Amino acid sequence: MENNKNKKKRRSIFGGVIAQTIVLLFYMLFALFPLFWMVVLSLKSDKQMFTTTFLFNPTLENYRVLLTSGGYLTAFWQSLIVSSLSVLIAIIAGTFGAYALARFKFKGKEMWAFTILSFEFAPAILVVLPLFLIYQSTGLYDSYVGLMLVYQVIVLPLIVWVVRGYFEDIPVELEEAAQLDGYNWLQIFLRRLLPLVLPGVVSAALLSFIFAWNEFTFPLMLAGFNVHTVTVVSLNYLASATVHYGQVAAAATISAIPSIILAISIQRYLVRGLSFGSIKE
Repeated sequence: MENNKNKKKRRSIFGGVIAQTIVLLFYMLFALFPLFWMVVLSLKSDKQMFTTTFLFNPTLENYRVLLTSGGYLTAFWQSLIVSSLSVLIAIIAGTFGAYALARFKFKGKEMWAFTILSFEFAPAILVVLPLFLIYQSTGLYDSYVGLMLVYQVIVLPLIVWVVRGYFEDIPVELEEAAQLDGYNWLQIFLRRLLPLVLPGVVSAALLSFIFAWNEFTFPLMLAGFNVHTVTVVSLNYLASATVHYGQVAAAATISAIPSIILAISIQRYLVRGLSFGSIKE
């Protein structure tokens, strides 16, 4: 009798695992289908774009045009430089800012924190015109420095708010114990606190890089001659007499590669970030 109950229990658990696996598999297919369809379109010629679905003669012509024309490849590397340096600057400034908002007590702290966060919600189109005038008068227009500065409006608030929560989860006694051991503040920050909040920093950096990489309004209005981004250059394949959907899909496919590689390479930090909290009081 006992064996029959155990068998039924194991069958029930096994059936639940199978059902969960099937549901997750369908969700994975649903989530990845847009990427799959984008790759399919990038392998189609203009003649086959609307006459075929899945059965067609694949071609790499769209990729050849992108990689040999020069404009897209240059924009790709320029976007990579601008986005990476923008996130690096935001990590350095945002981590210290997050610590200050988490640890220090001063008048209007929450007001300042909300003000920083509000930049994340403000539409770029509201501020791009005055920024355009300021950039032209200061020589920042169409420059790497100008784009990296304006990208802080996008990436810095996210890093500050995400990392602030990690600092708040670390007991103050940890810093006090390090002070008793003879460490100064900078040593405590770099050797004790930073390793603990590293999963949060990496997670926020990944999201910030994606936002910076996909930004369209600021590079469209504040650059365009010396500095190009993939989001703006991709318009060239739409704003022509003949719309080349295959080239647009190829440009989007190549543009997705840095974010995918970055997410895969730091996934262990993302897992640690999800499980963070074991040191809470």
